[in-house]
Amino acid sequence: MEMTRIRRTVVVLCCVCTCLGYAGQISVHPPQNVGMAPEKLAAVKTAVQGLVDKDKIAGASVLVARKGKAVFFETFGMMDKEAERPVTEDTIFRFYSMSKPVTSVAVMMLYEQGKIKLDDPVSKYIESFKDLKVYDESGTPVEATREVTVRDLLRHTSGLTYGFFGNTEVDKMYREKSVFDRKTSLQAMAEKLGEIPLLYQPGTRWHYSVSTDVLGHVVEIVSGESLDVFFQRRIFQPLGMKDTGFYVPPQKVDRFAVCYSPMPGQGLRVSDTPRESQFLQKPGLLSGGGGLVSTIGDYLQFCRMLVNKGELDGKRLLRTETVEMMTRNQLPDSVSWMGQGFGLGFSVQVSEGKYGAGEYGWGGAASTHFWIHPKHELIVIALSQLMPYSNQLANAVRPLVYESIVE
Repeated sequence: MEMTRIRRTVVVLCCVCTCLGYAGQISVHPPQNVGMAPEKLAAVKTAVQGLVDKDKIAGASVLVARKGKAVFFETFGMMDKEAERPVTEDTIFRFYSMSKPVTSVAVMMLYEQGKIKLDDPVSKYIESFKDLKVYDESGTPVEATREVTVRDLLRHTSGLTYGFFGNTEVDKMYREKSVFDRKTSLQAMAEKLGEIPLLYQPGTRWHYSVSTDVLGHVVEIVSGESLDVFFQRRIFQPLGMKDTGFYVPPQKVDRFAVCYSPMPGQGLRVSDTPRESQFLQKPGLLSGGGGLVSTIGDYLQFCRMLVNKGELDGKRLLRTETVEMMTRNQLPDSVSWMGQGFGLGFSVQVSEGKYGAGEYGWGGAASTHFWIHPKHELIVIALSQLMPYSNQLANAVRPLVYESIVE
């Protein structure tokens, strides 16, 4: 009996230590130590819990860091309402378009090596992009005034589209050719795009598109590695992003959140369950524009690298001047995106507005968000799993975070 009791005690202690060890990976520090008011920052918890209580979202994970220290980290609600499983620190989320900054960093790593030039025509790397036509309102494809460049892809001025957002003739062609077929490959996607006219003349409009997926194929061609291998070797491993990838392996499925959609009127319904999700299998098309799954802890590492201007814990991925260029508005004076700028992979706040110019970041289709403000040395990551995309979580968190900055 005594030995049995000892064994039980050891098992319990091991479990506790394991839980504390994992929870301790994101250490939360007093906000006042980095110039933030604790009582104001605490309002974030109330606001996000309110969204959960009103059944606007099933659950969330929110982290605020300043001057290199996490000062707020809370999980809310359920990653699986039906099974009553709460969101945890290591819950795996569908990041979708928050993959784009990762692919953009990969491109700029190759740029620094001299293997890619930003103003090179994409056709230098992908032959099918040579002699692309532009759709004319008359329905007749016309000559492009210039070729699509790597810079165009990074800032979404390529003239490409997505196919499932709009209903233009070009969007219809994307759907007819199944441009974004998860079972094919980036090469197959690029070849299909070469057969479809651009929606706009290159460089003349900001238009959200498959541009970053094309960049993923450029990375593959230039590096000689598949995108997942390049990411793992050059970004994820150096930054310690152990739970980030293009699919969820079997041993991690229990940490993968359910994705929900709003029901007419009120409430939520399951739109993607972990046990049947497409994210359980490695895709043929490695979408650098929207294919990654990750955790809040992993993405914090990526954001810390950006705040530190390309370096983290003695490992440098990019030069300081490269990160500064990426996070500066790169759109021509005649082009804007909803009154904001766009850098090389990120939206950029160009006007002073409410929170000051300089903030950059992006979001994902399942209502995930992140933003960084260099002036304040601020990182905010706010994750939920709700489709279609909703800005409600970011809208609840953003003003409260900025109001809490007192110095």
